[in-house]
Amino acid sequence: MVCLHGFTDTWRTWELVLPALEREHQVLAPALPGHAGGPPIEGPVTATTMADGVERIMDDAGLQTAHLVGNSLGGHVALQLAARGRARTVVALAPAGGWARGAAFADEMLDRFTGMVEAMRAAAPQAPAFVATLEGRRRATEVSCVRFEHIPAELIAHQMLGVAACRRADDLITAARRLDWDLDAAAFTCPVRVVWGTEDRLLPWPDAAQRYLREWLPHADWVVLDDVGHAPQLDVPTETAALITGFTGGGAGHP
Repeated sequence: MVCLHGFTDTWRTWELVLPALEREHQVLAPALPGHAGGPPIEGPVTATTMADGVERIMDDAGLQTAHLVGNSLGGHVALQLAARGRARTVVALAPAGGWARGAAFADEMLDRFTGMVEAMRAAAPQAPAFVATLEGRRRATEVSCVRFEHIPAELIAHQMLGVAACRRADDLITAARRLDWDLDAAAFTCPVRVVWGTEDRLLPWPDAAQRYLREWLPHADWVVLDDVGHAPQLDVPTETAALITGFTGGGAGHP
């Protein structure tokens, strides 16, 4: 199984679900290209930059195919890889790129990311002190989660630092404004489950899912989670892990 995090996030976004996933699968949770701990992005950012980078990571790990799990940007990348025949199954948690062409909130969302990246770069040296208070942890997670009290302060601080360390964040935001986010869903040969929280403040349901619902994945297995935010793996980790392993089948023979 390969788990792909979202834009400016880190591989540790999967930390709360990893124990359950690892009981059923061998799990690889890489850092995306251009992100904290990930391989560098050479040249300009294109529509396939992330998928190309993850494909190289899978090749290096000896994985021709795998169960792919992705959140936000990582969800879209997982679906791109499915179109290339690299997925056994896909579980996409609030995948990016599904908004209708010209949707006004898309620019607003990217503006929010620009502001968040700037704020986190400024706040990074104070991250441990910031998450030492309940109010600080709430502010740091309010875009991603409805529930946050169970998330370790150290993990929240790590994610704040991860945003600041996303080396190509500005270029990725600029590219996201001009890319079409197209998807060759006709090439899919594997089962797909899409999971979306009704309280997603970053990619609001159902507006951010329109192209997935109408054009690309109308026949996918859709799961809508009431009172859950943008990152179900952090918000409701037990339920999210069950939604993943219940779809992938689990078992020692499923890497």
